[in-house]
Amino acid sequence: MRVEIWSDIACPWCYVGKARFEKALAAFPHRDEVEVVHRSFELDPHRAKDDIQPVITMLTGKYGMSEAQAQAGEDNLGRQAAAEGLEYRTRGRDHGNTFDMHRLLHFAKEQGKQEELLDLLYRANFAEERSVFNDDERLVELAVAAGLDADGARKVLADPSAYADEVRADEREAAQLGATGVPFFVIDRTYGVSGAQPAEVFTQALTQAWGERSPLTLLQDGDADACGPDGCAVPQR
Repeated sequence: MRVEIWSDIACPWCYVGKARFEKALAAFPHRDEVEVVHRSFELDPHRAKDDIQPVITMLTGKYGMSEAQAQAGEDNLGRQAAAEGLEYRTRGRDHGNTFDMHRLLHFAKEQGKQEELLDLLYRANFAEERSVFNDDERLVELAVAAGLDADGARKVLADPSAYADEVRADEREAAQLGATGVPFFVIDRTYGVSGAQPAEVFTQALTQAWGERSPLTLLQDGDADACGPDGCAVPQR
């Protein structure tokens, strides 16, 4: 069985949702027969590579909220992440374009290192002090930490066309499947799960999808925390 996950490195709910999904997968009886494939989705595809701003500034602009409200949302996200055993810096993070990261993830996929690089990118963006935006050498360092060749990673980053078609193809497919935000999980092209659902919802979806073949059915649509073109949901708990 194949699980495809559309996500963006800039999406905090993708970071949290991945952990919740992995908790469900770890307890799934057929987990050794499940292939997980990560696919690209940019929340801010039109942002220039050098257009970087503090997360709080981005949130106030997209939501029209006050800085205090934006910071409260980040604090709540930090608590949600901590509940899943994840580190999350609630202050001082940047927001920017993630296209190069997605291109690098496709390169990593060819080398069998996609999962490793994705985890490192998430941690670097949400838990570490140094920004991952518009810093090719930072991305090369993360690629090497994931087990990739440094020169190969530099070559990909230096060529804007490298793996660009693959990223765009993922994004077109997400649109065709009806994904308007991320994370978006598609299980064996049978069931879709939208948002950072509780682990129990992923368990239900994996169980129902096992061995089945039918048109994509959304088990959850719009009720869970997710990120879309207009920004990320602000947790209220």
